[in-house]
Amino acid sequence: MTRLFALQADITTLAVDAIVNAANSSLLGGGGVDGAIHRAAGLELLQECRQLGGCPTGQARITGAYGLPCRHVIHTVGPVWHGGHAGEAQKLHSCYTHCLDLAAQHGLKTLAFPCISTGVYGYPKEAAAEIALQAVRAHPALGQLDEIMFCCFSPTDLAIYQRLI
Repeated sequence: MTRLFALQADITTLAVDAIVNAANSSLLGGGGVDGAIHRAAGLELLQECRQLGGCPTGQARITGAYGLPCRHVIHTVGPVWHGGHAGEAQKLHSCYTHCLDLAAQHGLKTLAFPCISTGVYGYPKEAAAEIALQAVRAHPALGQLDEIMFCCFSPTDLAIYQRLI
């Protein structure tokens, strides 16, 4: 049975099979968790991401992790919040689904998610956490993973995930 849990940490320090990057569609780095992951991984990550040609919202791509303590980075592009009437929930759900698809395809056992779309993309934190947990719990490959962690940067995010888990 897969263990789901939340922790407050810097996702770039986690020694797991893969961390998820809340990326922008270029996959070339940015602010927030995306910038932190690119800085910690080094230029090799940027070079590999350049070869991928970007990623549409709701999709995911996998790369090496380079200078990070994990083995892979799964990059996903979450939706920008536009009030909830522009398909944001479906796109966010799709992010988690595609990340778990890649994890299963690559035989990964431990995966760490950040709070996708809740930073500069403005998705309401509680609603995003509900979607994250619903998508993860419903995924057919869930039993193939040993641990899925929701890595929260703030105590507020951590409290939401702990309550919902």
